[in-house]
This record gives sequence, structure tokens and C-alpha cells, in this order.
Amino acid sequence: MTSISVVLGDITKLEVDAIVNAANVSLRGGGGVDGAIHRAAGLGLLEEIIEKYPDGIIVGAALPTFGHKLKAMYVIHTVGPRYYLDGVEHEKLLSDAYRNSIRVANELGCKSIAFPAISTGVYGYPIDEATEIAVRTIREEIAAGTELQEIVFCCFDDANFEAYKNELGL
Repeated sequence: MTSISVVLGDITKLEVDAIVNAANVSLRGGGGVDGAIHRAAGLGLLEEIIEKYPDGIIVGAALPTFGHKLKAMYVIHTVGPRYYLDGVEHEKLLSDAYRNSIRVANELGCKSIAFPAISTGVYGYPIDEATEIAVRTIREEIAAGTELQEIVFCCFDDANFEAYKNELGL
């Protein structure tokens, strides 16, 4: 059975098989979670990305790299939607980011994974709405079958942490 939990802290410090990076389409690092993961993983992460994924990634997709200097063996890079862009299927793309990350983790043989609150920072997704989509999508993936035994939502701030606690009924 797969457990789902939420923690308040730094995703780069977690001892899980894979952490998910809320990346930008270039995959070259940035602010927020993306910048923190790149700094903690070291230059090897950027070098691997440039070699493997020179064209970056599309919104909703997920691509793996090694964790380099992180405790996690893998980083799964995904890009959530920018909420304020018109004409974008926000809910579908955010769900795809979570769903595709789970699928990549399964392909890698991971037993544990940690997610940040994708798109709730500078991409402007309302926290409560994003949290509902994330939890629903993860539960759907568990119901469909996964080898993951542990799924952690790692929140960097109190607002996201409380939203996930509420959505998970904790």
C-alpha cells in the first residue's frame, strides 16, 4: 500500500528515491524550488541536462536525471502551467505534471518520491486549487497501480503545508 504524507521543509534534504523539480521549460535552473535543487545537486545536474535535454521540456511532461550531490538518487523535472496565461488548460497540464512524474518514477523503479507544490509560486496557481488537483491526481495514479510505497508532498511554506494537510485530511 502506498502512503501519502506532507512535510514542511527543504525538498533537497529528503531521503527519497526521487525528488520532483518544479522546473522551467529550459531546465537550466531558476528561482524557487528549481534553483534550490540545482544549487544542492551541483554543476553535474546542469551538465547532464544540457547533454540529455538540449531542447528542454514541454509543460506537463516529466524527464529524469540523476540526483548528483542530492540524497535522492533521481530528480524528475516537470513544468507546471503558468496560471495567469489565457487559453491554457491549466488543470489538465498541472495534473499531467504530477501524473507524468509518477510514471517516470515507476519506470525508474523508485519506491519513494517527493513533490513540491508545483506552479504555486511565481507561476501563480491558487494554492487550494493546485493542492486539490495534485492530491486527486496522485490518488488516481495510486488506484491505477504503482510500485511507489511512499509519496511525500514537501512544502516550503506554511500556506502550502496547511493546504496539503487539509486536502489530505490530516
